[in-house]
Amino acid sequence: MFAIVDIAGFQEKVEKGLKLKVPLHDAEEGKSIIIDKVLLIVDGDDVKVGLPFVSGASIELKVLSHGKGDKIRIQKFKRRKRYRRVKGHRQGFTEVEVMKITM
Repeated sequence: MFAIVDIAGFQEKVEKGLKLKVPLHDAEEGKSIIIDKVLLIVDGDDVKVGLPFVSGASIELKVLSHGKGDKIRIQKFKRRKRYRRVKGHRQGFTEVEVMKITM
């Protein structure tokens, strides 16, 4: 059994027990998050497609940890003018585990 869900604007394929890194959520570690935006559920030969979401379906996620991704360096410069700027950015994420898929 698997499902396609919309988590913070990103579509993810989830199965029970799968661990994901999703955009930062404001939830404490160890708590559960319920996602209602289920686009598709497949259970063997039974396929439910949402228009746009499957009614009554939800995904329960358990928050494992919060963190920051790898650093990305952004550079801009103007040639022959001694102008250089360097910025760094680290995107925050929340690591979650899929606990339950309900139809």
